[in-house]
Amino acid sequence: MKVFGFAGWSGSGKTTLIEQLLPQLVAYGLRVSLIKHTHHDFDLDQPGKDSWRHRQAGASEVLLSGGQRWALLHELREFPPPTLQELVSKLSPCDLVLVEGFKLEPIPKLEIHRVSLGKPLLHPNDPNIVAVATDSRITISLPLFDLNQAETIAAFIYSQVQP
Repeated sequence: MKVFGFAGWSGSGKTTLIEQLLPQLVAYGLRVSLIKHTHHDFDLDQPGKDSWRHRQAGASEVLLSGGQRWALLHELREFPPPTLQELVSKLSPCDLVLVEGFKLEPIPKLEIHRVSLGKPLLHPNDPNIVAVATDSRITISLPLFDLNQAETIAAFIYSQVQP
Protein backbone atom coordinates (compact mmCIF):
# COMPACT_ATOMS: atom_id res chain seq x y z
CA MET A 1 0.00 0.00 0.00
CA LYS A 2 1.31 3.43 -0.91
CA VAL A 3 1.21 6.09 1.81
CA PHE A 4 0.92 9.83 1.16
CA GLY A 5 0.61 12.49 3.84
CA PHE A 6 -0.70 16.00 4.35
CA ALA A 7 1.05 18.43 6.66
CA GLY A 8 0.13 21.93 7.69
CA TRP A 9 -0.68 24.14 10.60
CA SER A 10 -4.08 23.87 12.29
CA GLY A 11 -6.65 25.78 10.24
CA SER A 12 -4.74 25.48 6.97
CA GLY A 13 -7.42 23.37 5.30
CA LYS A 14 -5.99 19.86 5.35
CA THR A 15 -9.32 18.15 6.06
CA THR A 16 -11.21 20.21 3.48
CA LEU A 17 -8.61 19.50 0.79
CA ILE A 18 -8.59 15.77 1.55
CA GLU A 19 -12.39 15.75 1.33
CA GLN A 20 -12.11 17.29 -2.15
CA LEU A 21 -9.30 14.95 -3.23
CA LEU A 22 -10.93 11.68 -2.22
CA PRO A 23 -13.52 11.53 -5.04
CA GLN A 24 -10.83 12.56 -7.55
CA LEU A 25 -8.46 9.79 -6.41
CA VAL A 26 -11.27 7.22 -6.35
CA ALA A 27 -12.14 8.28 -9.93
CA TYR A 28 -8.60 7.20 -10.90
CA GLY A 29 -9.63 3.71 -9.81
CA LEU A 30 -7.77 3.79 -6.51
CA ARG A 31 -9.11 2.21 -3.35
CA VAL A 32 -8.24 4.84 -0.74
CA SER A 33 -8.14 4.66 3.06
CA LEU A 34 -7.31 7.41 5.53
CA ILE A 35 -5.52 7.71 8.85
CA LYS A 36 -6.08 10.94 10.76
CA HIS A 37 -4.00 11.81 13.78
CA THR A 38 -5.62 13.94 16.44
CA HIS A 39 -4.19 15.52 19.56
CA HIS A 40 -7.66 15.63 21.07
CA ASP A 41 -9.23 12.92 23.18
CA PHE A 42 -12.06 11.35 21.21
CA ASP A 43 -14.59 8.59 21.57
CA LEU A 44 -16.76 7.03 18.88
CA ASP A 45 -18.87 5.35 21.52
CA GLN A 46 -21.66 6.80 23.65
CA PRO A 47 -21.56 6.72 27.45
CA GLY A 48 -24.05 4.25 28.83
CA LYS A 49 -24.31 2.11 25.67
CA ASP A 50 -23.41 -1.58 25.92
CA SER A 51 -20.08 -1.27 24.07
CA TRP A 52 -19.07 1.75 26.20
CA ARG A 53 -19.92 -0.20 29.35
CA HIS A 54 -17.83 -3.16 28.14
CA ARG A 55 -14.80 -0.93 27.55
CA GLN A 56 -15.28 0.72 30.94
CA ALA A 57 -15.40 -2.74 32.50
CA GLY A 58 -11.95 -3.55 31.06
CA ALA A 59 -12.32 -4.94 27.52
CA SER A 60 -9.16 -4.24 25.51
CA GLU A 61 -11.09 -4.11 22.26
CA VAL A 62 -14.74 -3.81 21.32
CA LEU A 63 -15.86 -4.32 17.74
CA LEU A 64 -19.11 -2.63 16.76
CA SER A 65 -20.86 -4.04 13.71
CA GLY A 66 -23.96 -2.95 11.87
CA GLY A 67 -25.53 -3.18 8.45
CA GLN A 68 -23.54 -0.24 7.01
CA ARG A 69 -20.16 -0.29 8.78
CA TRP A 70 -18.07 -1.71 11.56
CA ALA A 71 -15.57 -0.10 13.90
CA LEU A 72 -12.94 -1.54 16.19
CA LEU A 73 -12.33 0.43 19.38
CA HIS A 74 -9.00 -0.38 20.99
CA GLU A 75 -8.17 0.91 24.46
CA LEU A 76 -4.52 1.87 24.88
CA ARG A 77 -4.73 2.06 28.68
CA GLU A 78 -1.08 1.98 29.85
CA PHE A 79 0.37 1.30 26.37
CA PRO A 80 1.88 3.98 24.12
CA PRO A 81 0.03 5.07 20.98
CA PRO A 82 0.78 2.92 17.92
CA THR A 83 3.20 4.15 15.27
CA LEU A 84 1.98 5.12 11.84
CA GLN A 85 3.40 1.87 10.45
CA GLU A 86 1.45 -0.13 13.04
CA LEU A 87 -1.74 1.72 12.15
CA VAL A 88 -1.24 1.17 8.41
CA SER A 89 -0.79 -2.57 9.07
CA LYS A 90 -4.25 -2.66 10.68
CA LEU A 91 -6.00 -1.38 7.54
CA SER A 92 -7.56 -3.64 4.95
CA PRO A 93 -5.56 -3.81 1.73
CA CYS A 94 -5.98 -0.73 -0.47
CA ASP A 95 -4.03 1.16 -3.12
CA LEU A 96 -3.41 4.35 -1.18
CA VAL A 97 -3.43 5.41 2.45
CA LEU A 98 -3.81 9.14 2.96
CA VAL A 99 -2.40 10.41 6.24
CA GLU A 100 -3.51 13.63 7.90
CA GLY A 101 -1.21 14.64 10.70
CA PHE A 102 1.83 12.59 11.72
CA LYS A 103 3.77 15.50 10.26
CA LEU A 104 7.15 14.21 11.49
CA GLU A 105 6.81 10.82 9.77
CA PRO A 106 9.23 10.11 6.92
CA ILE A 107 6.54 9.71 4.24
CA PRO A 108 5.96 11.80 1.12
CA LYS A 109 3.74 14.75 2.02
CA LEU A 110 1.92 17.69 0.55
CA GLU A 111 2.18 20.82 2.67
CA ILE A 112 -0.96 22.91 2.93
CA HIS A 113 -0.01 26.53 3.61
CA ARG A 114 -2.08 29.65 4.17
CA VAL A 115 -0.10 32.87 4.48
CA SER A 116 -3.04 34.40 6.39
CA LEU A 117 -2.31 32.09 9.36
CA GLY A 118 1.02 33.86 9.88
CA LYS A 119 2.88 30.56 10.28
CA PRO A 120 6.13 29.62 8.53
CA LEU A 121 6.37 27.05 5.75
CA LEU A 122 7.19 23.55 6.99
CA HIS A 123 8.99 22.32 3.88
CA PRO A 124 12.36 23.95 4.42
CA ASN A 125 12.74 21.76 7.54
CA ASP A 126 11.05 18.60 6.23
CA PRO A 127 12.74 16.81 3.32
CA ASN A 128 9.68 14.55 2.96
CA ILE A 129 7.46 17.39 1.74
CA VAL A 130 7.32 16.90 -2.03
CA ALA A 131 4.98 19.80 -2.94
CA VAL A 132 3.04 22.71 -1.46
CA ALA A 133 -0.57 23.75 -1.95
CA THR A 134 -1.40 27.33 -1.01
CA ASP A 135 -3.93 30.08 -1.55
CA SER A 136 -1.21 32.73 -1.96
CA ARG A 137 1.66 33.53 -4.29
CA ILE A 138 4.92 32.27 -2.87
CA THR A 139 8.26 31.37 -4.40
CA ILE A 140 9.67 27.94 -3.57
CA SER A 141 11.73 25.28 -5.33
CA LEU A 142 9.09 22.53 -4.90
CA PRO A 143 6.05 21.96 -7.11
CA LEU A 144 3.44 24.55 -6.12
CA PHE A 145 -0.33 24.14 -6.44
CA ASP A 146 -3.32 26.38 -6.02
CA LEU A 147 -5.14 25.12 -2.93
CA ASN A 148 -8.45 25.52 -4.76
CA GLN A 149 -7.47 23.22 -7.65
CA ALA A 150 -8.20 19.78 -6.18
CA GLU A 151 -8.21 18.09 -9.60
CA THR A 152 -4.64 19.24 -10.33
CA ILE A 153 -3.46 18.23 -6.85
CA ALA A 154 -5.12 14.81 -7.22
CA ALA A 155 -3.33 14.29 -10.55
CA PHE A 156 -0.01 15.11 -8.87
CA ILE A 157 -0.67 12.70 -5.98
CA TYR A 158 -1.71 10.00 -8.43
CA SER A 159 1.56 10.51 -10.37
CA GLN A 160 3.47 10.08 -7.11
CA VAL A 161 1.77 6.85 -6.01
CA GLN A 162 0.81 4.97 -9.18
CA PRO A 163 2.51 1.60 -9.58
